[in-house]
Amino acid sequence: MALLPAPGPQPTALANNSPWRRHRIWYPPMIPAAEIKRLQRLRDDERFRRDQGVFIVEGDKAVREFVDFGRFTGDLYVRPDWAGWSRDASERERAYTYHETSLIEMARITHLPSPSAILAVLARPTPAAFEPAQLGVGLTLALDTVQDPGNVGTIIRIADWYGCERLLFGDGCADPYSQKVVNASKGSLARAEIHRVDLPAVLAAAGVPVLGCDLEGADVHTFAAPAAAVVVVGNEGRGLSPAVQSCITQRITIPAFGRAESLNAAVAAAIVCDNLRRLAPPH
Repeated sequence: MALLPAPGPQPTALANNSPWRRHRIWYPPMIPAAEIKRLQRLRDDERFRRDQGVFIVEGDKAVREFVDFGRFTGDLYVRPDWAGWSRDASERERAYTYHETSLIEMARITHLPSPSAILAVLARPTPAAFEPAQLGVGLTLALDTVQDPGNVGTIIRIADWYGCERLLFGDGCADPYSQKVVNASKGSLARAEIHRVDLPAVLAAAGVPVLGCDLEGADVHTFAAPAAAVVVVGNEGRGLSPAVQSCITQRITIPAFGRAESLNAAVAAAIVCDNLRRLAPPH
């Protein structure tokens, strides 16, 4: 593994006719041209990222979440002025290969409006084994054909905030490692335990209350919250699928005080989780 080297030559002033004059400073090339093209393809082509078994995280805070959690490996592309690196890498940091990257190169590979100081290309984790018996411990969030990546990323963040032990993704859900989901999760994806499952089959064997978010049901503000349960969030437009509805043991609803037709899936998940945590019996 290559630790990040000491910063290279100091930037020099650009010649007046330089195509990079607008950047005011120049860093010598640090990454081979073929690698730049590969990174650009990873940035632009979601299918290529899946085929390569990787996903991209960008920005100091988000990348740190993944590095600090300790279950990921991959490559870190860092600018020489990034304050986060040191020669004495921690044990967790040794799982990564560092590539010193110039400002111009970072601008060519970033997916953000302004290039950050660090970009990570990380290996997708191997899915952990799952058994329905695991649902007997704690709160589980289940997604039934939730397709919007912004909602999925936000729900992952909500699950992290409320200490949900796991997330179940049924058929038709957005890929949890797609770029929009990664960005929306704000680093919470690093800690998320996600299982892709046959959702109706898993819910049928759950052995704990299966709570379906619905426009009609028990008021979540006064619901007798169980210590362990599965909360199912349905599709943004169609709600819960018929196969999943047949597995619901209790419908719960968020009472409306105005005239909006419905709530965003992620907002509904947050309100339900908040009330279940507040009303659940102490451990």
